Amino acid sequence: MDKVTGKLAEYASSAQYDDLIDGTVHAATQRLIDSLACALGAYDCEPAQIGRRLAIGQTAGKYPGRVLCHGDTLPAESATFINAAMIRNLDFNDRYPGGHPSDCLGALLALAGATQLDGKRLLTSMIVVYEIFARLSDATTLSRRGWDQGYAIGVATAAGVANLLKLSAETTAHAVGIAATSNLPLRVTRSGELTPWKNVATAYAARNGLFAAMLAAEGMSGPGNAFEGRNGLCENVTGPFDLAPFPVQGGAYLTPRVQLKYWPIETNGQPAVWAALELRAKTKPDEIKEIQVFTSKFTWFEIGSEPEKWDPKTRETADHSLPYIFARALVDGPIRVSSFNDEAVRDPALRPLMQKIKVIPDDAIEALLPGKTLIRVVATANDGTRHSIEVENPLGHPDNPMQDSDIEDKFMALAEPVIGKVRARNALDRWWQVEKAKDVSALMQLLDVGAAAQAHR
Repeated sequence: MDKVTGKLAEYASSAQYDDLIDGTVHAATQRLIDSLACALGAYDCEPAQIGRRLAIGQTAGKYPGRVLCHGDTLPAESATFINAAMIRNLDFNDRYPGGHPSDCLGALLALAGATQLDGKRLLTSMIVVYEIFARLSDATTLSRRGWDQGYAIGVATAAGVANLLKLSAETTAHAVGIAATSNLPLRVTRSGELTPWKNVATAYAARNGLFAAMLAAEGMSGPGNAFEGRNGLCENVTGPFDLAPFPVQGGAYLTPRVQLKYWPIETNGQPAVWAALELRAKTKPDEIKEIQVFTSKFTWFEIGSEPEKWDPKTRETADHSLPYIFARALVDGPIRVSSFNDEAVRDPALRPLMQKIKVIPDDAIEALLPGKTLIRVVATANDGTRHSIEVENPLGHPDNPMQDSDIEDKFMALAEPVIGKVRARNALDRWWQVEKAKDVSALMQLLDVGAAAQAHR
């Protein structure tokens, strides 16, 4: 067994609730509630409906899974895909450099919702996922190399499911080996005109990670040298790397460093909304001649370097378009989920303003990463007046975290239209106490849309 596989398997199989610290448990609870809000906001999204259609007639089998918001009991891998698709669909869920660890939660919630598991066990497995995802993303820097975040999602999901199922270190290593050798997705998913697959790619990866763990649980052996073996990840892609120490080895918990999103857009676009709102208070869009947005090279590359970003045709492209995000906030004010409906995205009246926006990579801003996120906007008016705005570490950044009240506002805004104000408030109060829950499935029932519809009759 190679060193990386051994470390992942040992941590995942040995992690238990009593080893956790209160701050990390609360951070995990915040991110769990945030993810549930995102799922409710996208409960009827087409990717989830495709998953449900594919699962028609399937029996749950040995590993049943519960579908969020709908209450179906399906094979765990089908439920995982559907759950993760809902969590991810609005691009509103949490993010750590390299990807979105909450994409893995579709698997844990599927299993916890169909089996009598307590909240402590769910939170422990969730933290295993987040800690592994963060360390793999930091060590491999795969997203900077042109590979997609689904790699870390698959491995972290396999490890988190192994923890939830209480698999041995040896069996967990097999699960990690299967996931690590079988899923290395291309980042082309996030290039050019984006499609719904941009959000579904990690649901697919989470489904594969869970399936790897179930195969291992049933006796399937996986490669023990997926990372450091001949033709393994290190040799073929990353070069040698080592993982930062896990908390049980004296390392810091990284779960609280996972950023929550205040706006339903790509993470690097978060400060652009705040900057646009500040500029909106100073001048009117029709008075502006030019807008220069100075940002990091990665932000420029991700959301401000391709021609499709100046003429988005899909919601997925628009929420990854700095020109669209900035112009929409400048014209309408705060960005909402509705800012990305088809009519808004294709609005021809917005194009002239978008064409005035130039996105410029700035070496000085790049040098501030990863400790500080900054965007600088210089807008020149038709009369020559210049407005300069800087936004540093916007709300949601680890050093400027969203508070419980912010998370509650986000949950209610997404949940109330779906399950009603009273049920949403009750569900929120109960999920804040998930640590004390004896049966997580009872909490998941509070989110069922069908039950909400019946309650209104």
